[in-house]
Amino acid sequence: MMSASAPGSVQDAKAARRRVLIVDDHPIVRQGLKRMIETEADMEVCGEAATEAQARRAIRELMPDIVIVDLALQEGDGLELVRDVHAHHPDVPMLVLSMHDETIYAERLLAEGASGYIMKQAAADQLLNALRAVLRGERYVSEQLAQTLGVRDDGDTADPVKRLSNRELQVLNLVGRGVSSRDIAAELGLSVKTVESHRQSIKRKLNLATNSQLLQYAMNWFNWRRGGNTPSPNPSPSSPQA
Repeated sequence: MMSASAPGSVQDAKAARRRVLIVDDHPIVRQGLKRMIETEADMEVCGEAATEAQARRAIRELMPDIVIVDLALQEGDGLELVRDVHAHHPDVPMLVLSMHDETIYAERLLAEGASGYIMKQAAADQLLNALRAVLRGERYVSEQLAQTLGVRDDGDTADPVKRLSNRELQVLNLVGRGVSSRDIAAELGLSVKTVESHRQSIKRKLNLATNSQLLQYAMNWFNWRRGGNTPSPNPSPSSPQA
């Protein structure tokens, strides 16, 4: 006759595994993450979601211990999802896993309620370390970004870009990369008219008069965030008219 499981048994260890919800609109990515996590003794995947709406429902129904969130969702917005989850489920930590440069989005996402940010190019062991760090209640970013954020926490309290909405930040980033309004619209799933509206709002909030000034500001800001030589994203008011 088989005896009851003693403390520390395989059954107890399995019961103690932390539950991970994966939110990503690429099935191959979700499958790869699931295979990697399921081999770990202390974690398991409790569910998957491909859209923002599915993610909200899964969090309510599955009550995961942690959520892995892709920033770019075809149906929805990872930035808005992070904000909403933090507002309605503040005890659920979120680790953002993204292809987008951490120097552009990580600081904003951490401010919105994410507990960590890691690039999709990171090695598997880095992702597992990030998951465990966040589950311990720690904040996870790369060592390089941690140093950068430390500098900005001390000396960058008046950054005008902080006035921008999440969507405006995305548009500013793409403008800085030289992407046209039409291509921005396609990438973000917006109309060209909406993108132009965001550009006007950005100019107003950053006190820029022309499209040329916006382009110069965005390029300077993008290079500055990536550690370029530009000391400050501060275009001259005498920039040529658009």
